[in-house]
Amino acid sequence: MRRVLTSAAVAAALALAVTACGDGSGDAGSSPAKSAAPAEVSGTVTWWDTSDATTEGPVFQEIIKDFEAKYPKIKVNYVNVPFADARDKFKTAAQSGSGAPDVLRTDVGWVAEFASLGYLAPLDGTPAVDKPEEFLPVPAASGKYNGKTYGVPQVTDTLGLLYNKELLKKAGYDEPPATMADLKKVALDVKSKTGAGGLALNVDAYFLLPFIYGEGGDFVDVQNKKITISSPQSVAGVKIVEDLITSGAAVKPALQDSYTNAETAFKDGKVAMIFNGPWSNADNLGGKVFKDNPDNFGVAPVPAGSAKAGSPLGGHDYTVYAGSKNLDASYLFVQFMDSAESQAKIAGKLGLLPTRQPAYSASEATANPKIAQWAKPMETAVERPWIPEAASLFQPLVEGYQKLAGGQTTTEPMLKDVATAYQGILKGWSL
Repeated sequence: MRRVLTSAAVAAALALAVTACGDGSGDAGSSPAKSAAPAEVSGTVTWWDTSDATTEGPVFQEIIKDFEAKYPKIKVNYVNVPFADARDKFKTAAQSGSGAPDVLRTDVGWVAEFASLGYLAPLDGTPAVDKPEEFLPVPAASGKYNGKTYGVPQVTDTLGLLYNKELLKKAGYDEPPATMADLKKVALDVKSKTGAGGLALNVDAYFLLPFIYGEGGDFVDVQNKKITISSPQSVAGVKIVEDLITSGAAVKPALQDSYTNAETAFKDGKVAMIFNGPWSNADNLGGKVFKDNPDNFGVAPVPAGSAKAGSPLGGHDYTVYAGSKNLDASYLFVQFMDSAESQAKIAGKLGLLPTRQPAYSASEATANPKIAQWAKPMETAVERPWIPEAASLFQPLVEGYQKLAGGQTTTEPMLKDVATAYQGILKGWSL
C-alpha cells in the first residue's frame, strides 16, 4: 500500500445531500436485517481493494479463492482501486447511488466521514463483526461512529524509521538515531562519509505527523474543538523538517510522486533512511540492496522530538456499502477476509500487521520476522481523531508542505494558512 493522502477534498463535500443510500444521519439501516444461513447465501460481492496491486493484491486474491471454495454460491468481483483515488471515487458512486462496491477497503480516517454521510451499513449484529473481543482496541475504535460499528479493522500500521544498516555502519553508527537531533547528525554523516543521501522525505501530510507529534503538536484538539495545527508545538515540529531540508541532511525532496522517489532511492541504496510503514516491507525487501541481504533492512521507532516519539496510527477497515444488494454475502465475505486465520496469512506473506491478537501468535505470522520488528514502532503510535472531517484535513497540509519543500514559504506562514483552511472545514472550531 502506498499511503499518499493527496486526493482533493473540500469541506463542501461533507454537506452533499445523500441520495438513495441514506439521509446523512449516519444511521442508514439502523437495524440490520437478520442474516440468512451462511450455506444458503448466494450472489456476487464486488470488492474494491485499495492495496498495492503488485505486491499485496495477489495475496488478497489468494484468500478470495479460499472464500469462494467455502461459499461456492458466492462469487467475488475483485477490483483494485488506487488508494489515492478511492476516497473520492467511492463518495461519487455512493452519492449517485450507482457503481459503488459492496465492500470497500477503507482507510481508517474515512470511516467516520462515510458513516456520517449515510454511505455505510451498520455492522453490529451481523457476521461481519465476528469475535470482536479479539481486536486490538485502537484499530477497532476507527470503525466506530456515533456508538455503532461501520468498519472492522483489516490491518493496522504506523510509521517507523527504515534504515540501511550497512550505510549507517560505514558512517560510524551501529544503531539508528533515537532523537530528531540525532537524525540530522546521522544523515549528514552518511552524506559526507558514504556519498549516499542521508534521508529521503515523502512530501505528504501523513509523513509530517511524527515531527508534529514529537513536539507535542497535532492537527486538532477534538475535546475542546480547537484547531492546533499552527500551535507553537506544531510549528516546532515542522521547523525540524524545514531544517532537515535546508541543511542538506535530507536530499532535495521530489514534489511530484515523492513517495515513489523516496522509496526507490532507499531500495537502491541511494539514501540510508526513510520514514515508511509496514505496508512497504515486501517492496523494500525486493529492492537491490535488500533482496539478497534482508538483514541489512532495519526498522526502528520514529526518532523522538522534545516531547515524545510519536507516529500516526493508520491502517484499513472493511466497510459495507449501505446500498448493497448483496448484504448477506458481503457480511460473510468480511467475516472470512478478516478472520484471525486470514490475517495471519496476510502477515506472513506481506508483513502487514494484524488487528486481531490471536493472529500475532499464529505460525504463519511468526514466520515473518518483520512482524516482530514492528512491535516497537507500534508502541509509539498515536490515535488519530475519528471525526467525519479527518480525511479533509490532509489536503491543505500537503499543499503547504509542498510549498515548504519547494522553498516557496517557511513554516509559520505555511501553518497559518493551513489553520485558516481548517476553519472552513471545521465549522465552529476555534484557533
